Amino acid sequence: MINVLVTGGNGQLAKNLKDIDKNFQGLNLIYKSVEELDITKIEDLKASLSEVKVQYCINCAAYTAVDQAEKEQSAAYAINELAVANMADICNSLGIVLIHISTDFVFDGYKSYPYNEDDQTNPQGIYGWSKRKGEIAIIERMTDYFILRTSWLYSEHNSNFMKTMISLSKTRDELGVVDDQIGTPTYAKDLADLILKIINTKDKRYGIYHYSNEGVASWYDFAMAIFDETGKHIKLLSIKTKDYPTLAERPRFSVLDKSKIKKTLNIEIPYWRNSLKQALINLDKIQK
Repeated sequence: MINVLVTGGNGQLAKNLKDIDKNFQGLNLIYKSVEELDITKIEDLKASLSEVKVQYCINCAAYTAVDQAEKEQSAAYAINELAVANMADICNSLGIVLIHISTDFVFDGYKSYPYNEDDQTNPQGIYGWSKRKGEIAIIERMTDYFILRTSWLYSEHNSNFMKTMISLSKTRDELGVVDDQIGTPTYAKDLADLILKIINTKDKRYGIYHYSNEGVASWYDFAMAIFDETGKHIKLLSIKTKDYPTLAERPRFSVLDKSKIKKTLNIEIPYWRNSLKQALINLDKIQK
């Protein structure tokens, strides 16, 4: 049995791991919510990683409030960099493989074709910088790690773009969504499945990998697809980023090149609209 500690145990990705972990009978996942494990407290981190013989740690804990991070810089860095550095030190000393979730926000979005793992990072805001600093902390301290950069994560759990659009469609006749930020929606259950497969196969080809669903979309495209699939009749307006100002700048183009992970781990990645359909089916199930 492989013991796996999951931080951020009540977060979106962790809940998707819980949904499917029973399909991996050789794995024993131990979920720790922020109430049970505050990763910024090093002694608690040591205790949780030492209490059973943990072989893997999936770090789902993160500060993800992109705009709020501009106001709460110390909190963002405490969780996304300093706590991750401590986690890497402890995992390294105990021989634990760390699987860390990162983001497309480490890139500036100035490219016009997909970013690969070796492309220059250049975050445009505090959230992106804090996540990049967390990556660097792991790389400087460990060799046995997987850093998985992903984008536009959503699912039937917690708060996310898909659920927000569905909720707004119940009270609004018209909605404006930006059409000049381009990326790829990622169903969190697909990412969860990938993570558990990495652990289950005991793969040792460590490093940074990009993972999102296949395909390319704007937020406008994503919203349109959600309404198409749910049969919602709402007037959707395409707007520009400049007309929807936010505290933090978003990458205008953050499509991730997944060639490395597909070739190295020999996986097939679902197209984003197919995964959206499945997410909506699963959302309908939990709402009944």
